[in-house]
Amino acid sequence: MAQAPISTTSPAAKRRPKLAELISDDIKRWIAAEGLGEGARLPNERALMELYGSAKATVREALKILEVEGLITLKTGPQGGAVINQPGMEPASRMLRNFLHFQQLDGKQVYQLRKLLEVELAASVVGRLTEDDFQQLEANMAACACCGGEEDHRHQRFLELEFHQLLARACPNPLLAFMCQFLNDMLRDLVVIKKAYVPERKQFDHANQDYHRQLVEAYRAEDTQRVRAIMAEHMMDAEHHMSALEAEMAEQMLVSNDSLGTLIQRSKLHNL
Repeated sequence: MAQAPISTTSPAAKRRPKLAELISDDIKRWIAAEGLGEGARLPNERALMELYGSAKATVREALKILEVEGLITLKTGPQGGAVINQPGMEPASRMLRNFLHFQQLDGKQVYQLRKLLEVELAASVVGRLTEDDFQQLEANMAACACCGGEEDHRHQRFLELEFHQLLARACPNPLLAFMCQFLNDMLRDLVVIKKAYVPERKQFDHANQDYHRQLVEAYRAEDTQRVRAIMAEHMMDAEHHMSALEAEMAEQMLVSNDSLGTLIQRSKLHNL
């Protein structure tokens, strides 16, 4: 009799961490405890081997884990070794997005959070934007207005999200900034996967451009209440367009599946 598969939630299914993973975690704790910043060096391989009582291959694997996570850079040569980096958000964002891609995430779920967080982030940026920030925002809007054609339309969706990423980079709360940038990255992935730039949606384009223009005006006036109101309305409108798009694409998928089913049925009858 075949043995039943082990549930992925059972204790037996949990993988024990490798020694290299334990070492890399301990090094991360040590970096935080010592307050080491970008450019600082870790002890060399021999010192780490003695410290952890581990083979060279295990220590190298631990350092490679830290390098993949963006926490260190491994340099070769006489002045080589492990140098600490200031990690960016992209590695963490990518790993979370990879996990969520298997959860059948949709636009409604993204906007459930985005409607809350984007408004808070927008308000937190009031009075913090420099003239350089305003120039980047206005250049972004000008680029959006010039887009045309399918490939340009795809680029336009990315530019619209980049407008919000520019705001997130000025946010004084790193956790709020990370969450909003992460959600924008999720939407960017959905745009690519679901081809959310086809068909062209002029009404959506014009609405986005108008909301972005109003936001820049409110930021220049440092009117927090107006920034909140505009961003809240902008998120509601964007969710509406995303929902309409997903419904339209679901209908197209049904038609495509029906056509495929008809084709298969005809093929079977032809082969009888």
